[in-house]
Amino acid sequence: MAIKLKPAGKLFIIAAVVAAGILGVRWYQGRPKQVGESLEVGKVVLPDAPEASLSGNAVKVPLPGSEPAGNGGTQITWLRMAWNSQFSAMYANGGVRTTKGSLFDNAKLDITYIRQDDCNKQMADLVKFAQDYKKDANTPGVLITFMGDGMPAFMTSLSKELEPLGPEYQPVIIPVTHGKSYGEDQVMGPQQWKADPKTAIGKCVAGVLRDGDINILLKWAGDNGLKVNPDETTYDATAINIIAANDFLDAPNKYITGYTESRKVVVNGKTTGKDTTVGVDAVATWTPGDVNVSVKKGGLVTIANTKQYASQMPNQTIAIKKWAYDHRTDIENMIIALAQAGDQVRSFNEAKAFAAKVSAEVYNEQDAAYWLKYYDGVEEKDIQGLKVTLGGSAVFNLQDMANTFGLGEDKIDRYKAVYNTFGTLMVKMYPALMPSFMPYEKAVDKSFLFSVLSNHPELLEGKAIETKYASEITSEVSSKSYSIEFETGSAVIKSSSFKMLNEIFESAVVAEGLKVGVYGHTDNVGADATNIPLSEKRAAAVQDYLVRKGLSVNRVEAKGFGASKPVADNDTEAGRRQNRRVEIVLGQ
Repeated sequence: MAIKLKPAGKLFIIAAVVAAGILGVRWYQGRPKQVGESLEVGKVVLPDAPEASLSGNAVKVPLPGSEPAGNGGTQITWLRMAWNSQFSAMYANGGVRTTKGSLFDNAKLDITYIRQDDCNKQMADLVKFAQDYKKDANTPGVLITFMGDGMPAFMTSLSKELEPLGPEYQPVIIPVTHGKSYGEDQVMGPQQWKADPKTAIGKCVAGVLRDGDINILLKWAGDNGLKVNPDETTYDATAINIIAANDFLDAPNKYITGYTESRKVVVNGKTTGKDTTVGVDAVATWTPGDVNVSVKKGGLVTIANTKQYASQMPNQTIAIKKWAYDHRTDIENMIIALAQAGDQVRSFNEAKAFAAKVSAEVYNEQDAAYWLKYYDGVEEKDIQGLKVTLGGSAVFNLQDMANTFGLGEDKIDRYKAVYNTFGTLMVKMYPALMPSFMPYEKAVDKSFLFSVLSNHPELLEGKAIETKYASEITSEVSSKSYSIEFETGSAVIKSSSFKMLNEIFESAVVAEGLKVGVYGHTDNVGADATNIPLSEKRAAAVQDYLVRKGLSVNRVEAKGFGASKPVADNDTEAGRRQNRRVEIVLGQ
């Protein structure tokens, strides 16, 4: 996602200052006698970059000017991380402050962008604004942007901070959704991890704790049925272990320099009294951290990234509910302007180059060519000759915004799947710090977007980002077996398995860049003439369920293998039970 952020940038915040009431930075204090048992938490291909969203005869909007707008419009300070998914916002504003002729100028908005990579500071500034706004409704607005998968923890913490001000001053995610990370957030690991994910067991990944990139690791591990040790102070040989990094550049630097540390060995969640020394085998980072790995040491490839988990990291905006309701027209005009900007950036190189120039001005770092390069993303060879992918973001038009929030043609609420997936994952990993998270329906207010869609159908001209899937999976990113129950001797799914199938559906929604394989297997009881057709019908039944939930039919393939691919001994009942399974594969 973001490029060269400051150390605190883009954290998956359950954090800040304990005294301030925000969840603690660390979830364990001191050396534990009893520690949390490693968990199975949880799949992720590289679609093409988005095509031009407008047709060849579309109108090219004149580029904004450089003079301040001075339109007397609604004043807003917008705190932003350095993140290329905001290209549409850069184009729409015309500069650090709204310029003449920009889309935000036309919307009578006077917006000043401030780079703020420190999520704790973002939170503190929004709380202060809410306090000031309650005293004086003329206080200029404050908005913040954040990565979508981090919102459950962030919103839960922020909500607690704002409780003293009353329900009107709670935080709300408004559907001013600029775009998403589209490749640059990634887990880089040894090439053998791609061939066999189980080779990651007992290895260590460096990353910022509870950060979005560590989220990619957790999701990939879960989709492959691998456990993750939730305690960064211990070592579990049966799980993937995390080495805490100070920031996204420290994580790859630990790999590059050969960093090691001593860990207490745990077995089944209990310390053993033994110590071991561990090093960094893989890295969770984003650009230019991935670039540093590539040019300074090499040897790591993309294991999973946000081009594969294509719905995971949308750029979401948080406002104070009272301010948002008081400025409903402004927010709707903001959505309209950003939708138009998204189409311009996606369709015209001049608009994209202009957005890169404004990005360099707002972030006060590097030049336009740098931001443009990593917005598009590149594929290069590292210092060892391995092919690596670096960078990649995308911006949204109105169709994409609608699709994100379940208001598109397929009615899939992609962001709900992301929000609930990673909220649940955080609770599972860190129950002491985060026993629950703010419900999606309370956190998100779609009414602003719904109004725009209802009143401005002409803005839906732009084509949405579309993933093209191959006819067949030839390379697996992850694979996991499920014990889906069917009626005896038939392909009728028992209702007891619907919850599991819904979880599989949500996982597939998050990993929108990947094709879904549904593979049926049986034990060896009975003849192939019976088992193979039964396994095929059961796989087809699961495929049909996922398609009826909303997945496109060309995305899901179903196959039956009968008893030909056992994973356990068919001579025992326990083994036969394991062999009667449905395997879900995410691949390309």
